Amino acid sequence: MFERLLPHLRVNSVYDIQLDELYKKGVRGIITDLDNTLVGAREPLATPQLTTWLEQVRDYGFKVVIVSNNNRTRVSKFADPLGIPFIHAARKPANKAFHKALSVLGLPVEQTVVLGDQMLTDVLGGKRMGLYTILVTPIAPADEGIMTRVNRRIERFVLSRLRKKGTWYEGETK
Repeated sequence: MFERLLPHLRVNSVYDIQLDELYKKGVRGIITDLDNTLVGAREPLATPQLTTWLEQVRDYGFKVVIVSNNNRTRVSKFADPLGIPFIHAARKPANKAFHKALSVLGLPVEQTVVLGDQMLTDVLGGKRMGLYTILVTPIAPADEGIMTRVNRRIERFVLSRLRKKGTWYEGETK
């Protein structure tokens, strides 16, 4: 039951993602969450390190779209200076925003990954669509909103069950 919440890959941060490996696998698009995935939830703009990473992503030839449950003001303030398209108020894990993101990218499911920090929104939503999912460790969990804190409590329960079953592995999962 909880296997739908298992990501395909877990990393500490976006900087740990092997872009060359993704590209070799045929990935050409990245659907990414914003808060606590790319920057802390209270960080309005990209850090210099993140800007450099995003340039590397584009240099590889990846297309990027941000899909966030946050509001237009928050997401546009971050995405517009970087020239990254976005979908706000996404209502993840619902499929609609993921369908829209694939349309924005102009790519099929097989060539797209989902990058995020929450199992209940990013991983579940991505897996429901058949997308490869990458779970990152949250950047600043202390700054999260009430709904995210509720999700984290549920995630801790799920993780305890997955560990008992022996299905929570380090690195790449099945």
